[in-house]
Amino acid sequence: MNEILTFWAQWLRPSAGLPTVQWSLLLAAATMAGYLCQRHIGLPKVVGYSLVGTFAGLAGFSGALWPLQGIGLFMLELGISLVLFECGGRIPLRWFRHNPMVLVQSVAESALTFFAVYWVLLWLQVPERAAGPLAIVALAASPAVLTRVVNDTRAAGPVTERAIVLATLSTLYALTLGSAQAELINRPAVTLIDTAYPVMVVLGVSIAVAALLSMVLRFALRFMSPTSENTSILLLALIAAGTAVAAHMGGSAPLAALLGGMLLKQFNPRPWAWPRQLGTASSLLTMLMFVLVSTVAAQADWSGPVAGLVLALIGVRLLAKVVGVALGNVGSGASWRQALWVGAAMTPMSSIALLIASQFVVASPSTGHLIARVALPAILLMEVLGAVIATVAIYRAGESSKPWAPLTAPSTGTGDSRES
Repeated sequence: MNEILTFWAQWLRPSAGLPTVQWSLLLAAATMAGYLCQRHIGLPKVVGYSLVGTFAGLAGFSGALWPLQGIGLFMLELGISLVLFECGGRIPLRWFRHNPMVLVQSVAESALTFFAVYWVLLWLQVPERAAGPLAIVALAASPAVLTRVVNDTRAAGPVTERAIVLATLSTLYALTLGSAQAELINRPAVTLIDTAYPVMVVLGVSIAVAALLSMVLRFALRFMSPTSENTSILLLALIAAGTAVAAHMGGSAPLAALLGGMLLKQFNPRPWAWPRQLGTASSLLTMLMFVLVSTVAAQADWSGPVAGLVLALIGVRLLAKVVGVALGNVGSGASWRQALWVGAAMTPMSSIALLIASQFVVASPSTGHLIARVALPAILLMEVLGAVIATVAIYRAGESSKPWAPLTAPSTGTGDSRES
């Protein structure tokens, strides 16, 4: 046997190794699960992606490290940045000038979610140093899950658009507060300046990177076709570079991408479509992101006492988002029924919440452990259940077809009419 191994050793070449094989097979399984979930159950593909990641995490898959680090952290930030850049491009700043109550609705929903979760966790005897960060984690909605649901159900309408805008804005608040709180978690602030300084640093660096990103893309779009393959490559490369630079300089990479998309929408008033070529790359990255999130979150400590805290956080968060959207609904142009479904559609949690939780763990391992033992199970449950709730909410708002009806193959043989 040794002679055989010695003989083959001279022909073996270095490769990416076992983790690459494991991730390739895991993504292949997630692709099939997502397709089957949509094709035969009628639920969004993200449910299938998350279930595959959950099974992998519970089975002890070792290819996803916690807290996030290295290439895993970069890929997660890049996937989030792509989604947020696209979502930021949906929000024209002048829209808030004509409908300022949308901002009021956003602030009301976010503030109520933060304080409701914070006070309930304190009441349940969670230490204050962990309750605040957990409230920031709960504040973050998931535009990634929501846009995946919208794409899979081909939803369109005022509830869908309002939910995406409010989810994007809540992400902006959560990323800013989360990055700043991670800097303060080990050194309690004494003065208002001590508290505000990390926030200003995160916002300042992120805005600077966003402005540079949007100006370069605005210049490129003057002589490049928005739908060309070259534009897709340039956009992906610049977002990846912005992700690395913003994180290295003390800003927030996803926040910079979100602000970059908003500024590009402002600087480039001509309508332009998300390039089809980039859509394929974005779909692969977001699928990887969902699988990574569920794989990591499934490795959490699933104990009885923790389960009570997780269910309390999820329940209070859901109620707070619905009530917060309803409280800010006056003068926003939406009906009360629409406000109810907008709040329900904002319930998913996923990659952004995981990224914020990981920042806390890296900043303070002792406090981070208290945060992660509650945050990770909540994120896993609300990545799956949140997608289902959002799907039902959009359907009940009358903006998509019946989601849970299995798809039937069309007689023309051209394939699944809802498959994308």
